[in-house]
Amino acid sequence: MVVKEREQNSNKEKKLLVSLIWNFSTELKLISLTLLVLFTLATLFPFIPSSFSLSASDFRFCISRFSSASPVNTTTTTTKVSPEKNKTTAKLDRVLDNGVIKRTFTGYGSAAYNFVSMSAYRGGVNTFAVIGLSSKPLHVYGHPSYRCEWVPLDPAQDPVSTTGFKILTDWGYGRIYTTVVVNCTFPSTTPVGGNLIIHATTGDPDRNLTDSIPVLTEPPNSIDFTLYNSTKKKYDYLYCGSSLYGNLSPQRVREWIAYHVRFFGERSHFVLHDAGGIHEEVFEVLRPWIELGRVTLHDIREQERFDGYYHNQFMVVNDCLHRYRFAAKWMFFFDVDEFIYVPAKETISSVMESLEEYSQFTIEQMPMSSKICHSGDGPARTYRNWGFEKMAYRDVKKVPRRDRKYAVQPSNVFATGVHMSQNLQGKTYHKAESKIRYFHYHGSISQRREPCRHLFNDSRVVFENNPYVLDTTIRDVGLAVKTFEMRTIGNRLLRTRQ
Repeated sequence: MVVKEREQNSNKEKKLLVSLIWNFSTELKLISLTLLVLFTLATLFPFIPSSFSLSASDFRFCISRFSSASPVNTTTTTTKVSPEKNKTTAKLDRVLDNGVIKRTFTGYGSAAYNFVSMSAYRGGVNTFAVIGLSSKPLHVYGHPSYRCEWVPLDPAQDPVSTTGFKILTDWGYGRIYTTVVVNCTFPSTTPVGGNLIIHATTGDPDRNLTDSIPVLTEPPNSIDFTLYNSTKKKYDYLYCGSSLYGNLSPQRVREWIAYHVRFFGERSHFVLHDAGGIHEEVFEVLRPWIELGRVTLHDIREQERFDGYYHNQFMVVNDCLHRYRFAAKWMFFFDVDEFIYVPAKETISSVMESLEEYSQFTIEQMPMSSKICHSGDGPARTYRNWGFEKMAYRDVKKVPRRDRKYAVQPSNVFATGVHMSQNLQGKTYHKAESKIRYFHYHGSISQRREPCRHLFNDSRVVFENNPYVLDTTIRDVGLAVKTFEMRTIGNRLLRTRQ
């Protein structure tokens, strides 16, 4: 009996195995065929000519074709999209009554962001400034608008909203993106502690979408309202630099920062923005001044993703304006190949005191050549001099106008530009050339070589059909600047390269 039972169990197991093989015969045949193909290819691969290549991606493609024949259990997450919200109706061309064929253009998708937020700052007890970028065509051909909402952190207080006032600061120079400053002024005091939300509406006739963007979170008790009315500022003078990009000369940067730290004095500060120009050698020049607290460096390289005018310099200077708006009495805007100068009998303090009644004044340019140099000290010594000591020839060609730079009392300014502000309260003064000027060594900052290719020792020179005169105004303070640098940071930068 026991033997018979064992034989019966054995027969049942065989039948079960045969049944399983029969039920999955299709899958087994497919797997066997796949393995046969792979082994065949592996066997023949060494004998294939070198002109024929088979990559790993080809194998993956082959395997995927086989695997797609058999169903695989997968879990898919589906997001429901409202067809009405994203529906784009194609417009048809038509013939007008006068016989003209009216062509149409239908947009699909999104080519640029509605709004790119960089920063937001409180500007008073009930006002904020939001700085960012937006699609240039949207603002040229559409009607975008902004609404501001303040949501207090205290749940017992109700949110408030107001219409945002947009300021386009780039004077039409924008590219794919343009700079937008949104002023949010609420009807009453907004309590400290809350979230500022911008509701940005595209105003597009085909697709009027609104994005709600949280731009600022303000912790409780983080703001002292007396800051906005105080006459005592942390700095007398603050420099806001534009985007620095390209292969900048460490030596020229060294000369510029040493000159202006001395010029503006101890109660000054310099804010620089790295858009790719602060490479390792330039950073080593700035490091001593950063360690002394005289320079702050912002890394803004990520903005390169958004194609705006000159590395989005309009957005950068507006961020600087509002970030330090109540930290400085005066704010200066000029470039790192430009040197501010006041007459020998004046100081920067006396000049600024004489201009206190103005919210803004512009500064006249003195254009200097960055190609020809003065060799009064002899060629050997000339090459060892600093750039502003040897580049001493001023362009005197008469032109209708030259670019100016400017300074503002920032608490009176709502938005700014590169050459002046058009959004401020108070007066602007344009006749300050007898009080303050700037010397412009155009292109010298981006030369990683000795700038002197042509040496002259004359008081008047014509070079490339352009007249120049010898002007030693900045050259004459060279020794004082070098001495100041040595006393302030020591000899750390003596081996700085061009």
